[in-house]
Amino acid sequence: MAAGPVAPAPPSGPPWWVRIAVKSLLARLPLSDDVWRRFGVFRHGAMDDVGYAARILESHRRRAGVAALDGRTILELGPGDSVASAVIARAHGARAVLVDAGPFAASDVSFYRLLSDRLRTDGLGAPDLSEARSLDDVLAACEAEYLTEGLDSLRRLPSSSVHLVFSQAVLEHVRVAEFRATLHELGRVLTDDGVASHRVDLRDHLGGSLNNLRVPSSVWEQPWFVRGGFYTNRMALSEMMEAFRSTHSSVEVSVRTQWGSPPIPRNRLAREFRDRSDEDLRVAGFDVLLRGGGATAAPLSTEDSGLRSQG
Repeated sequence: MAAGPVAPAPPSGPPWWVRIAVKSLLARLPLSDDVWRRFGVFRHGAMDDVGYAARILESHRRRAGVAALDGRTILELGPGDSVASAVIARAHGARAVLVDAGPFAASDVSFYRLLSDRLRTDGLGAPDLSEARSLDDVLAACEAEYLTEGLDSLRRLPSSSVHLVFSQAVLEHVRVAEFRATLHELGRVLTDDGVASHRVDLRDHLGGSLNNLRVPSSVWEQPWFVRGGFYTNRMALSEMMEAFRSTHSSVEVSVRTQWGSPPIPRNRLAREFRDRSDEDLRVAGFDVLLRGGGATAAPLSTEDSGLRSQG
């Protein structure tokens, strides 16, 4: 397991507890994702940035060692604010399946036209979106699927149907109760020679530290708290590794960013996290490659999958 560079210091700004309070209040307002996106609030990643979206897919393709996407099916977990990966995949001769926990993708077709035009300028066979009038039109032109029921959507996908699975800072947002089951389904849909590439950010999404570990699970996992837009499952690298190994036969952690020492004093953490090792508390993020899930993987029982009520 290769260690990466030291994680940057958290940026200055409002204290973590102020961020929680403000986001929790804003989340109660009856405004659409498009409205929040215009204000830069409750964004689901940066996949509505043309250049960024193209770089992300390419970085995962290279990391996974996939020579070419032509004729393959890719699955992006958590596409967030756009279905850009569908356009990019089609430009490379691939078909995309995009799975998210809700319909967060921007419906502004002009963004996808711009992306298609830029890909064509780069010499790729991007789909013609000049006649597209809706998100459904974009998806149809790309022969792509956009599924928005999270784990339930994954369960409906055919086994051994995907060559490349990838996600960018998404696994840490999967609810604790669904984490193992999600990994199991991602392994099930992989072809025998398929590979999954995930970038995982273990920082708190409240300012770049581990302030999320200050809050007990009895509060953090409550539905009203989860809806605040800052939820992470707070699983340590060692816990995620255990889940990876239980659902895939090959696990390779290739890059980590880490702090020189745990960024939060141990006595400031919620009691359930105070026994976490210094090694785990120092990890800010990592990349992982997974292989060998496949359709033959034993199904998870309700108990093993973690699908228990959290209140």
